[in-house]
Amino acid sequence: MTQPASEAQQGGADAVPATDPPPAARADTAKAAPGPGGKNRDGRSPGGRGRLGLRFDARSLSLLAVLAALVLVGGITKPDEFLAVSNLQLVLTQASVIGVVTVGATFVITSGGIDLSVGAIVALASVWATTLATQNYGFAGIAFTAVVVGLGCGLVNGVLIAYGRMVPFIATLAMLASARGLALQLTDGKTQVVSVQSVLDLGSRDSYVLGIPPLVLVFAGVTVVGWLVLNRTTFGRRTVAVGGNPEAARLAGIDVRRQRLYLYLLSGLCCGIAAFLLVILSGSGQNTNGNLYELDSIAAAIIGGTLLSGGRGTIVGSVLGVLVFTTITNIFALNNLQTDVQQIAKGVIIVAAVLVQRRSAGPGEA
Repeated sequence: MTQPASEAQQGGADAVPATDPPPAARADTAKAAPGPGGKNRDGRSPGGRGRLGLRFDARSLSLLAVLAALVLVGGITKPDEFLAVSNLQLVLTQASVIGVVTVGATFVITSGGIDLSVGAIVALASVWATTLATQNYGFAGIAFTAVVVGLGCGLVNGVLIAYGRMVPFIATLAMLASARGLALQLTDGKTQVVSVQSVLDLGSRDSYVLGIPPLVLVFAGVTVVGWLVLNRTTFGRRTVAVGGNPEAARLAGIDVRRQRLYLYLLSGLCCGIAAFLLVILSGSGQNTNGNLYELDSIAAAIIGGTLLSGGRGTIVGSVLGVLVFTTITNIFALNNLQTDVQQIAKGVIIVAAVLVQRRSAGPGEA
């Protein structure tokens, strides 16, 4: 009888299994084991450098090139408006809300999951946080409610997927419908205006720090924390391991179900933070908030280099993807172009990014 993995074995993604793993798991271990010259047998170095590191750099550089090209287009078509400091601040502020959501979505996708409910969770959290009863508790009440509602929805998703063994697509689709319906019921289809002055003040120009909006500072903080967690902690290594090979991760001592629960909690937390930022930005709560955020966050993560099948994720790439999409939206708005053309442009970028990923991926990654 195989003994359960000890707590020491569960302390990291590189823990040693209590028994010999099956041939498939041994093959994965051999593939990742260092070979001649200090590199792994698939051409990667143990620290993630080598060919894989160059591909990551190439993706980031390509996105930076796309972003630079978009800035050039905006500067040529509407130089006075696009390059104005106020407009650049607006682009960064708008990117902050969906950017925070995308950071959480990147973790979920890296683990091999998907979350279609992020937009609906943002809507529900923003609506719940702006009810008259909640606003009576002031700034702290609004912020606390938004975060708690996000965490609660993430907890439901995580329990259904990790312990209820539901397919992530189905579980989060059900949450999308339920959260949207509850948001509509709470508002009765009406806009809930924020009357707490301390919340409204954060959206004014007087609150900018060295010309940087507070929402952008929060987005930057979430991005830095997300990057550190994914790349420099055991939690991040476990996330990548679960997305790459759940069975091998289980044999290595990782509690896969608990890890997935934590990841959907993290996604819900990011949605709660984004909902609070959206309340500050708009000064209201509406059941239509977060519309299509699920598609935008997934698209930004994918074009940034995160594999939809799991096993690889990049926070930096996801943030660059968000900036690319937000800049496109801003340029189209300044030039009075139709929304349908904007959506077509986004679709072309997504397809092109996926094709580039497949061409640059190794034999075992495509």
